[in-house]
Amino acid sequence: MKIEKPKEWSLLVDEVMEKYSPDELFQQMDRFKPIDEKGCYLHWDELRRRRDRYKKPDLAWLSIKSARRQISKNIPLKDIDGKPFSLCIPDSLQCLLHQIDKMAGGNISAVDSGIVNKDTQHRYLVQSLIMEEAITSAQLEGAATTRKVAKEMLETERAPRNKSERMILNNYRMMRSAVNAKGLPLSPELILNLHEIATDGAIDNDAEPGMFRQSDDIVVRYDGETVFTPPPAKTITKRITELCEFAAKDHSNAEADEFIHPVVKATILHFMIGYIHPFGDGNGRAARALFYWFMLKSGYWLFEYISISQLLRKAPAQYVKSYVYTETDDQDMTYFIDYQIHIIHRAINELIAYLKEKQQSYYDFMTLLEDSGFKSTLQPRQLDILKKACREPGRIFKATVIKNEYSVSLNTARSDLEKIAKLKFLVQFKEGRELLYVAPSDLLEKITRSK
Repeated sequence: MKIEKPKEWSLLVDEVMEKYSPDELFQQMDRFKPIDEKGCYLHWDELRRRRDRYKKPDLAWLSIKSARRQISKNIPLKDIDGKPFSLCIPDSLQCLLHQIDKMAGGNISAVDSGIVNKDTQHRYLVQSLIMEEAITSAQLEGAATTRKVAKEMLETERAPRNKSERMILNNYRMMRSAVNAKGLPLSPELILNLHEIATDGAIDNDAEPGMFRQSDDIVVRYDGETVFTPPPAKTITKRITELCEFAAKDHSNAEADEFIHPVVKATILHFMIGYIHPFGDGNGRAARALFYWFMLKSGYWLFEYISISQLLRKAPAQYVKSYVYTETDDQDMTYFIDYQIHIIHRAINELIAYLKEKQQSYYDFMTLLEDSGFKSTLQPRQLDILKKACREPGRIFKATVIKNEYSVSLNTARSDLEKIAKLKFLVQFKEGRELLYVAPSDLLEKITRSK
């Protein structure tokens, strides 16, 4: 990954002052903003290639950097050389943060969700979408298992057959732990615990689950090339302690000495775990878990339903570049923040589209049931099972899968399936000692005939 590092500020100023006349400097200095006309937060390596737009790239870069420095601020977290990281939130990001607040800080009713109440939504969505994040987060780290096989493993609670499946199961358990820990303060112990859950039986580089690395013999590679060397192992405990102190400080209070938006702060936690690289393996999984933990802790409950890893996996090079851009440009963390906030915004919009699709499907199905007269005899959970049976003729339902999907007891899951089978909407059969239920191919016709 060849990225040209921009010149240091003082050197850039000297070179531009010597190269251009005062009139040229005056004309250009107010021409550019922190972002381009499309709202992109460009790195020097990107800007220098756009000769059609930036005919004098060094002068344009000086103008852009000047604009950024005016709204930039340092945070109390430092790089290997003791230089503080900084962030700069231009109007384009402020706009996205406002939209994220409206969509993710409220509730799903923001998408006209007369579909069901929040408690029912939680039951229907959380399990499957936490599974989605667990699967794609592990795939980002190299797990080679299809989504279908992985979901089958999680739903049926079967033991993992290989390391890839172990990674996915561990990620699922880690995500559940992060959700349950949202009321706790961040501590080294919490970070170690999440890492231990994530890497149990699925860890490389001779690393130990739930233990900070003791070796400096580690680099971050992408596409066969070294892109980053983490800070020394002897500094990890101090850096993690400082990160926990940063997380504990209230930056959203009106009386705070400085404001940092909660979504930005969650993204900083994500970035810093990747930068400190406190573990020999599993840093990405731990970083994403901490991001979710802080978002939930900050009241963005919709993030129980959102998978960011699914989008990160589609463009892994951009994910890596956002780290490299930060390291090569005065530790300006805005590159990573900008990339991550765009990912979050897309993930929320995809969830809303998913919910609208499910909502319409739900309404269509409920209309059919209204006509059949069976709606009043079935609970919302049982109606949802029946809807899935209508959508997938031939699907086999197991009590263990229903238990996990709806967070109910095994007895309740069995009762649900038995009740639907008594209405002749599922066909019961035995496989060994286990009772299974299959969706008949003519289920919709059966419901229609039962009017």
